[in-house]
Amino acid sequence: MALVKDLSIDFLGVRCENPFFLSSSPVCSNYEMIKKAFEAGWAGVFYKTLGIFIPDECSPRFDITRKESAVWTGFKNMEMISDKPLEKNLEYIRRLKEEFPTKVMAISIMGSDEEEWRILAKKVTEAGADLIECNFSCPQMTTSAMGSDVGQNPELVERYTRAVVESTHLPVIAKMTPNIGNMEIPAMAAIKGGAKGIAAINTIKSITNIDIENMTAMPVVNAKSSISGYSGAAVKPIALRFITQMKQYPDLADVPITGMGGIETWRDALEFLLVGSGNLQVTTAVMQYGYRIVEDLISGLSHFMDEHGFEKVEDLIGLALPNIVPADALDRSFKIIPKINEDLCVGCGRCYVSCFDAAHQAIDWDGENRKPIINDNCVGCHLCLNVCPVLDCILPGEVKFKEGREPHTIELKHKYE
Repeated sequence: MALVKDLSIDFLGVRCENPFFLSSSPVCSNYEMIKKAFEAGWAGVFYKTLGIFIPDECSPRFDITRKESAVWTGFKNMEMISDKPLEKNLEYIRRLKEEFPTKVMAISIMGSDEEEWRILAKKVTEAGADLIECNFSCPQMTTSAMGSDVGQNPELVERYTRAVVESTHLPVIAKMTPNIGNMEIPAMAAIKGGAKGIAAINTIKSITNIDIENMTAMPVVNAKSSISGYSGAAVKPIALRFITQMKQYPDLADVPITGMGGIETWRDALEFLLVGSGNLQVTTAVMQYGYRIVEDLISGLSHFMDEHGFEKVEDLIGLALPNIVPADALDRSFKIIPKINEDLCVGCGRCYVSCFDAAHQAIDWDGENRKPIINDNCVGCHLCLNVCPVLDCILPGEVKFKEGREPHTIELKHKYE
């Protein structure tokens, strides 16, 4: 039987039975879907963005990127906000809150002007929302008055956030766009406008593939296509970067963050917690595998906490932040020479080829015995470790200090998965 610990957490004053929510997207856009998700074990949803505007969607609207045997590495989405009438969505919200009173209904909204933001905030508050998310980040809207174009304008972010805050008693979260160099600027504008939390990141503007049959991007809509949002495992490194930078920014350090962008497994979820996210959102993995992935998220995080002596999810939040430092603060006094385990080596030669063609020609090849041998050219870059297909065949070995540097204790990474 799967281990399940108490993963409950307080987020912006709202009790969540676990940190796992569906993000505002096609996976939580009506009553039946969200009911099934709640029954599967999700603690809450960020309901698919509501607006006064009803979009006229294109077909098809999705595309993916692949890498070798992987099903998806990334996902492109050209779908906009909810295509249902506002009153129908409000009916769903009221019904879900009545039937699942312990689940959290965070409602994402998007207006095209200040008055629309106020109307939406009041209506979702009356319908029973627990939290409100202001979507300043959707990159595929057909109007520049909505979505990521607004999210890149700090003045509008502050103004619209304030309009929502003044129209509700609920905690307000501002959802940031990653289509910007410095997320701290609009995030600070949202906080100045009264937001209590930040959501990051939404999808990244992209072209996933070029269709050579129609000479356009994918997906092909009557021989045309558009730039639009990219999500999935491929964007996780970018999400972790933006969240880390915001949590390390002094004026945002104590602002709660709901994190998203490539969470597929319990380990992904843990990484978002470790860089400061107190709540987690998932979409693309559900589109691949269904709502039941929450069972893996709950079980995996429970096992990690049990094995490492953590009693509460809060104890994990931000633990990695003190160890992520500016580049000029890294210890550059040494190099770590990789060590090859000859018993595990299968003689494939990948380390040799990669090192010779793309690194420092630090591996010699014994062709007769099909064996790689590290030579004195090694600078400790560890490209070989990363391309080796055999787990633990190449690991960190001898620590060598650079000439004139004082030897001292070095903490090594020993486990690679």
